[in-house]
Amino acid sequence: MGRRGDAHRLIRWLWTSRRVDARLARLALLPFSAVWRAGMAARNLGFDRGWNTVRELPLPAVAVGNLTVGGSGKTPIASWIAAHYASRGLVPGILLRGYGRDEVLVHRYQVPEARVIADPDRLAGAERARAEGAEVLVLDDAFQRRDVWRDYNIAVMSADASRAVHWSLPAGPWREGLHALRRADALIVTRKRADAEAALALASALAPRIRGPVGVVCLGVSRYEGLVSHRVVAAAALQGKRVVAASAIADPDAFVAQTKATGAQVQVATWNDHHEFRDQDLAWLAKAARKADFVVVTQKDAVKLRDRWPASVPEPLVAVLDFTWEHGEAAITAGLDAIVTPVERL
Repeated sequence: MGRRGDAHRLIRWLWTSRRVDARLARLALLPFSAVWRAGMAARNLGFDRGWNTVRELPLPAVAVGNLTVGGSGKTPIASWIAAHYASRGLVPGILLRGYGRDEVLVHRYQVPEARVIADPDRLAGAERARAEGAEVLVLDDAFQRRDVWRDYNIAVMSADASRAVHWSLPAGPWREGLHALRRADALIVTRKRADAEAALALASALAPRIRGPVGVVCLGVSRYEGLVSHRVVAAAALQGKRVVAASAIADPDAFVAQTKATGAQVQVATWNDHHEFRDQDLAWLAKAARKADFVVVTQKDAVKLRDRWPASVPEPLVAVLDFTWEHGEAAITAGLDAIVTPVERL
């Protein structure tokens, strides 16, 4: 059973390696990074000066996004925000850019009460969500979407991102520099591999750049669930077992590290982010499930595999992320509640 490979390994090498060849590759990409930075600066200047149009949304809106490419935990945070509003009796609408159906399915699975709309036109998506009964909007991956108004703008920063170079795309993973945090109403620092002390230190260092509260969230894995049966399996059950960690996500390293932390003997299988599993991919996973003790997948991949998994093959285990606030929950929740208070008075 061979290891599956993809472009992630090349990108991780480019953005995290300190080897001479990686450094030279990054230097070769610097002119393109300069073009990217210039383009973002011109775009932001247009919005800062009022030259670019900012469209109003029909409902109170929270935007969630990150400064780097992928893997920060913005989707779990967006789901948590939507679930928070649902717990208050409001119908949340979750708006996505429309790239990849996995995030749509994850949101629908995590927050059944939500109206999940995938549309690159956020205003059109907002109108659809309102027509379906939404009362508040959560804009996933929209920190840079300055063409639509948001009432609360949340930036997400991964404490694990410190391993990557601090260069702009494509030489590094940064969409914008830390100066963009001046637009944020709140900041949430997430951690998967990083320890609590490192995450809190990053939050403290960035706090002066934010005009609002700063929180820290741990996205850890303490249990697994059967893909089809939903039976709960403790993480300790993987210790010493032969496990295939299969994923098609932006940050497979964190998922692999969390799987190895169980004490399992881990083989890695990765595909590109948002990969649509083909029949041959499903056949490979089924073969792996028969040979290994367990195949473990992410929640993002589980939603694409659940309805297609062969009944005769042992089911994979789904790594369930525990969303745990470690700092700042009350202040950020207060900010979320503040934008919907006028709606509740109507």
